[in-house]
Amino acid sequence: MRETTEFRTAQLRIWKVAHTTFALDAWEGTPWAVWQSDSARDAEVLAEFAGRLCYQSWSNPSGRTNEQYLRNILAQEHFSVVEHAGFTVVLVGVSRSCTHELVRHRHFSFSQLSQRFYHEEGAAVVVPPLFRDDPEALRVLEEVYATTQRAYRKLLELAQRRLSALEDRRLRRKRAREAARCVLPNMTETHIVITGNHRSWREFFEKRGSLHADAEIREVALRIFTEVAQPLAPHVYQDFQVVERVLPTGERVQTLERRPLEAEE
Repeated sequence: MRETTEFRTAQLRIWKVAHTTFALDAWEGTPWAVWQSDSARDAEVLAEFAGRLCYQSWSNPSGRTNEQYLRNILAQEHFSVVEHAGFTVVLVGVSRSCTHELVRHRHFSFSQLSQRFYHEEGAAVVVPPLFRDDPEALRVLEEVYATTQRAYRKLLELAQRRLSALEDRRLRRKRAREAARCVLPNMTETHIVITGNHRSWREFFEKRGSLHADAEIREVALRIFTEVAQPLAPHVYQDFQVVERVLPTGERVQTLERRPLEAEE
């Protein structure tokens, strides 16, 4: 085994890998045959369709647009109609610390890299936003990384020795890695797939886009919002906005804020 391991930092990257599509067949003879949305975005059309079905309001004498219809829905907090559509993202360059918070959002579905199977020697790390431009803090993190990597290698070696009587190499490898991972720090990079409906994502953005949220997960929330959610269904997120704040420390911090919408009579 190598005695030294390079201190590698990971960068957050996000990909949208799936989203709900709207496919309405058998128009003739159905109550909604007279209805047509002005939006071409699947999530927005599906949310409007679900809302109109609840009240059988297929005609549109007022000429309300999809944006106006969903604005009224959001203002009245009838969020059930936005649950029918959603999307899936894969994140790399996030820390175990961040995913410990992510998985607390129980309405999401998760699939995460397994440290029992994946060999973490030489794994990249995610530096907290506060320390990214701090040379002294980076030296401390580099020292911690070197220490934990040495410990990880040594524990793997000890585990393999203790498990040498096991003929099943796969089982031996899993047991060794599951035991040795105990020394890996929270800053260890991981990969995760997340699926959620738009109501779940809205709740995530409101809670994790806040100034009081953890800095890394706030960064994740902002990136998913601006790169995936808002372009995919802007009418569903029309009450959210990105706000830049200047803190007393001189830091410029972007947050997500939800502004109240006024319901129609």
